[in-house]
Amino acid sequence: MHLEELTEQVSRHVSAPRLGRQRADQPMPGLWLLWRAAPSSLETSLYEAVICLILRGRKQVSVGEQTLSFGPGECLLVSHDLPVRSQITVAPYLALVFAVDLATIRGLHDELTEKDLEREAESQGESDGAGDGARATATCRADPGLLEALRRYLALSDSPADAKVLGPLVSKELHYRLLTAPFGGMLRNLIRHDSNASAITRAIAHIRGDLRSPVAVPELARKVGMSASSFHKYFKAITATTPLQYQKELRLLEARRLLKTSAASVSTAAFEVGYESPSQFSREYARKFGVPPSRDLSSECG
Repeated sequence: MHLEELTEQVSRHVSAPRLGRQRADQPMPGLWLLWRAAPSSLETSLYEAVICLILRGRKQVSVGEQTLSFGPGECLLVSHDLPVRSQITVAPYLALVFAVDLATIRGLHDELTEKDLEREAESQGESDGAGDGARATATCRADPGLLEALRRYLALSDSPADAKVLGPLVSKELHYRLLTAPFGGMLRNLIRHDSNASAITRAIAHIRGDLRSPVAVPELARKVGMSASSFHKYFKAITATTPLQYQKELRLLEARRLLKTSAASVSTAAFEVGYESPSQFSREYARKFGVPPSRDLSSECG
């Protein structure tokens, strides 16, 4: 399977966006097609566990001090929920995004031995990612097997019956391709309960589940079975930030979502995500996004 064939197929499934706008279509569960006609400004958002395959154009993604730039034929894997800064640097931009389902990954891991997965990964040229999993983003070139599986998954959208019966099977194949890809070690570490990557995943779930409560690092470390010093070390290695700063990033992103999509006022959004002082919230919001929160109020709020 060649990249050009998949690019042509995706192009037939998307409608051209207006100049400067991005269009997102979801033809199959967990699969999005993104098209943007012009380069974008720097944007801050929350990435969940996904792969992003670029077909045309180029994108830059930054997590902490790490910046990854990738283009046609290259995949970005994000294994944890991460606040990132991203920018489309070359357009027209056409990309395919596929959500990584950890339950499916765990099921595959149970079906195969670790030796099976490592042997297959070695045959695919895996060079890293198998160690302690102390990172959450990586790029690699998509191999023909992954491209072909993506092509077949997208093609199922033309037939609802085929999509219903065959969709779960091809989705499972896609997850297998990711497990055995050059960055598959990241995913294998993620689902091992005793790994640092798995512990940080559980910690992130605790933080996301209760944004309003302050983060108590020693208590959170104990909940995920780590010492406070190890927890802090690996949390920063994987997310490129501290637990407290991570929570602040999530609070501000959630507040921005509330302001843009609901009738929440600035003070309501601040309290909703855990801020006790609207003025502190406004200062940190403006520092993060470059505009005061009042600029992002939805039209429903006037």
